[in-house]
Amino acid sequence: MLAACSSTPDFPPAPRTAATADYRYIIGAGDSVTVFVWRNPEVTTTVPVRPDGRIAAPLIDEIMAQGKTPKELAREVEKELSKYIVDPQVTILVGGFVGPYSEQIRVVGEAARPQFLSYKQNMTLLDVMIAVGGLTDFADGNKATILRTSEGNKQYSVRLRDLLKRGDVSANVDVKPGDILIIPESWF
Repeated sequence: MLAACSSTPDFPPAPRTAATADYRYIIGAGDSVTVFVWRNPEVTTTVPVRPDGRIAAPLIDEIMAQGKTPKELAREVEKELSKYIVDPQVTILVGGFVGPYSEQIRVVGEAARPQFLSYKQNMTLLDVMIAVGGLTDFADGNKATILRTSEGNKQYSVRLRDLLKRGDVSANVDVKPGDILIIPESWF
């Protein structure tokens, strides 16, 4: 019974830094993309990335956009347009920034507004907690964990109560694409 009341974390503490300098945004369903074709305004357009991850645009039947960087998609669009336009120069501009499911940050449990968030470079636990409105009155913030899918579902302890209620910035850690923040309910 005393073990249940212990505040000792069950998992190792989350590493303070996790962001990588070489991160590139990956397009996901729900994003909108502008296909800008230099000197060809008649085929320049903005289209949504459909739930199946594909886009369709003038002179382009369907192309898989999900899972690609904007640069990769631009090269593929250029290849398709080269059937109709001599040496097309394409730039892809992304809007909406939903990203693929595999890179979204998910917050479950006793957050004020559990939800998924689009990952942003150098995003921290504090950024995530501000976006979800903090903890509920029933949250056991110092028993929260991060499930890091990018590391084979390794789990780390985080100290949300110390960060949010006590202002302990040493409890603020980086999050990575695909992290799941699990906030348990307090027993009393």
